[in-house]
Amino acid sequence: MTVRFFEPLNEFDRMFDRLAPTAAGSMPMDIFEKDGTYHARFDLPGVDPETVELTVENSILTVTVERPVEDTEGANWLMRERPAGRHSRQIRLGPLVDTGNVDAAYDRGVLTVTLPMREEAKPQRITIKSTLSLPE
Repeated sequence: MTVRFFEPLNEFDRMFDRLAPTAAGSMPMDIFEKDGTYHARFDLPGVDPETVELTVENSILTVTVERPVEDTEGANWLMRERPAGRHSRQIRLGPLVDTGNVDAAYDRGVLTVTLPMREEAKPQRITIKSTLSLPE
């Protein structure tokens, strides 16, 4: 059985995402769980890692990046799809995440955030004691 620590989106959020897909498009992400640890990967091509802000507050992980706006004064744009400016993405973390031990690494345009599970949230084996006594 897989336990998910992300709260499901309600119907309003789904409708909004369909109408405004550029919000997620500016910072696409993948999330997976492996060996009791959650991993979130954000595609941030062209972003200077020094400009990335990563915070956890009230069980919400926030990633904020600054992509420089190109100086193209006098240019006639034919197409402009690459995001520029300040962008944020938030993930609501559940009670299973050990928010005091979140770690992050940036490699070749990908930010990987490691979110370990609290020890008490990990599966534990319970020893069963027998209270039956055998007749002599």
